[in-house]
Amino acid sequence: MKPALLVLAAGMGSRYGGIKQIEPVGPSGEIILEYSVYDAIRAGFDKAVFVIRRDIERDFTDHVLTRFDSKIQTEVVFQDLHDLPREYTVPEGRQKPWGTGHAVLSGSPALSQPFAVINADDFYGSQAFDAAGQFLSRVDSHALELCMVGYRLDKTVSDHGTVSRGLCQVDARGYLQDVEEHTKIEKTPEGIVSHLADGTAQELTGDETVSMNLFGFTPPLLDRARSQFKDFLDQHGNDLKAEFYIPKVVNTLIHSGEAQLSVLQTDAQWFGITYQEDRPRVIQSIRTLVDQGRYPSPLWS
Repeated sequence: MKPALLVLAAGMGSRYGGIKQIEPVGPSGEIILEYSVYDAIRAGFDKAVFVIRRDIERDFTDHVLTRFDSKIQTEVVFQDLHDLPREYTVPEGRQKPWGTGHAVLSGSPALSQPFAVINADDFYGSQAFDAAGQFLSRVDSHALELCMVGYRLDKTVSDHGTVSRGLCQVDARGYLQDVEEHTKIEKTPEGIVSHLADGTAQELTGDETVSMNLFGFTPPLLDRARSQFKDFLDQHGNDLKAEFYIPKVVNTLIHSGEAQLSVLQTDAQWFGITYQEDRPRVIQSIRTLVDQGRYPSPLWS
């Protein structure tokens, strides 16, 4: 069974301004997401499921989905703040959906095969999709099997502000032992630091393995995530800013001994648009890849 691609495109884009997922960056007006779908098709994926907000549906349909006509099967699902288990309600004052784990659950009606999860505004590189595709094409879709593409931290930071990254501990066999979400990692003249919630700063070397939310899952993961989401709501449902992250789902399964997660290491240079100042670098990076013959221009020629 060929794997599917679950694309998380419901981000608010508050730091960037506007709907950053449809900003053109390629020589012929391509957006970052097109390169991910192109690489996924080459790696054997045959379906793309897009998780979006209802308020961007028209823009997304007009400016994104039409680019994939006849290229790959597509489906759109919506991440909605009010999409909760029956016994729960949204607390007064909450405005944002419940995070990446909730976004994955939003895609569950469209997922019956092994699937990879990506962010719409991250460029992962063909090597990452090849690795994830190979893993997912050989798993038992009825068993709980997990993977993640791991990047070097120093290849994923921005020159223009802080970023969120999941710092990973990986054992000698290549299995994930723990992932810890760091929400304010910054590149400074002195090096890379993580600004912690208690006000202290943790120095980082740059060669740490980090998660960029490129995970591979089989369908049984969805039932586990649904159960964990209820636990999350019981504990944090009244917190107006609490988010249910994918790494939290993974960590819980690993620490309980219910699953192992294979870390597929890559030396690829990640890039994405977190801030408006990142866009020129992304444009130049893609131009370089095109000039090297890694991608055609136009992409779908």
